[in-house]
Amino acid sequence: MSKRYIMGIDNGSQSTKVAIFDLEGNEAAFGSCSLQETLTPEPGVVIHPDEDLWDSVYHGVKNCLENFKGDRTAIEGIGLCTIRCCRVLLKENGDLAHPAISWMDARLSEPYKHEDDWVKFVTTTSGYLGLRLTGEYNDTAGNCEVHWPLDRETLDWSKDDEDIKAMGLTRDKLFNLVKPGEKLGSLRKELAKDFGLKEGIPVVATSNDKAVEVLGSGINKKNSIMISLGTFISAMVLRDEYYENANNFFPTLASVPFKYVYESNGIRRGLWTVSWFKKLIGEELVTEAAKLEISEEEFLNRKAKDVPVGSDGLITILDWLASPAAPYRKGIMIGFDQRHTRYHMYRSILEAIAFNIKNNIDEMAEEINLEIDEVVVNGGGSKSDVMMQIISDLFGLPAHRRTGSSCACLGAAISVAAHLSIYDDFSEAIEKMVKTETTFYPDSNSHAFYNELNNTVVKNVRQHTDNILKLSYPIFK
Repeated sequence: MSKRYIMGIDNGSQSTKVAIFDLEGNEAAFGSCSLQETLTPEPGVVIHPDEDLWDSVYHGVKNCLENFKGDRTAIEGIGLCTIRCCRVLLKENGDLAHPAISWMDARLSEPYKHEDDWVKFVTTTSGYLGLRLTGEYNDTAGNCEVHWPLDRETLDWSKDDEDIKAMGLTRDKLFNLVKPGEKLGSLRKELAKDFGLKEGIPVVATSNDKAVEVLGSGINKKNSIMISLGTFISAMVLRDEYYENANNFFPTLASVPFKYVYESNGIRRGLWTVSWFKKLIGEELVTEAAKLEISEEEFLNRKAKDVPVGSDGLITILDWLASPAAPYRKGIMIGFDQRHTRYHMYRSILEAIAFNIKNNIDEMAEEINLEIDEVVVNGGGSKSDVMMQIISDLFGLPAHRRTGSSCACLGAAISVAAHLSIYDDFSEAIEKMVKTETTFYPDSNSHAFYNELNNTVVKNVRQHTDNILKLSYPIFK
């Protein structure tokens, strides 16, 4: 019997990743395509240039298929996962009326304002990319929460015109909604021919990207938590019920219909800060890594492993992109002395990520009475053994790295498996398709040291720096 395959697409903030899996979740091929840098033509505006989101998906799929040695016609479905909290404005024919608006854009903090009559449709990245793939004006309910008139009880648009009006919208500007695991449409014939796939292959809806990562990480137990180390860093647990008026987390729709993901407060431009630091080192990093025939990330991680726990007192506060609620905040590194090298700076950034997300998780855990017994880490940062060990040491818990190149790609593939009824339900699909690559275990001495440093120093830095930054903000903003 010939092998059967599923494709999962993970369209992120920095690249699109595409993977092909067999029905047991084994990765048969992987490809990717980087996005261009977002543009900031004026303060507060962050946009994706031209058709960059679609171009990255198209070329990511092509790259993955080039690396695939199996029968392309044995691929039975495509799961689509895309960046959340973006807004895409389309003309009547489906073309872009304006560049896609990034989640980092200040305009996304408010409902849509209709200011251009060229705009006939207002949708998300999943609606926009689903349209490019299928030609159908459908979107996933799981990606339509913030400033969208969604009815959580039905996972469809509100039937109350006032709800729609409050979001600056009219019904005719909205795509049709389907649930995660349902079909967005069939792959367009010309794309099927171009990709070498069979005609009629379904493109399947998932949810918002973080929820898809939860699914692909195998989070299916009440005391398990997932940390997503991407451009935006946050942590998530899975629950059966919505939580009204949450203070320290954001309840969002899961990739399983009518379930919810509770997401901690996050770190804006989290792993982006690592990319920023690599550029700061520049050509020297490229040259030194090339001499050893290893990646730049591996070179940095080897160096960071030699830096003592706590980076010899160098403390980093990750405010490279401040929240709208505290725009005066800026990134901070304090505690320099003669011991410190660029590799102390690098490790300090990794430790800052771990401290920040740990403190955010603790706030959420206190609010919902959560006791964590295991941590799953995914995203680009999970590839770093140093980062994984820091997290395990800080939490004092096992930290699991899953197999595969992208948990979101696998989550998208699991949604396809559910749509095709390959397994009885999402839980069985998780059990069969999600695997652990490596588990990192905590060092008791490092755990005690990190917690003392966190409680006595890290948690108290901002109360001293905020007042200074409030004074400098009007001068340098």
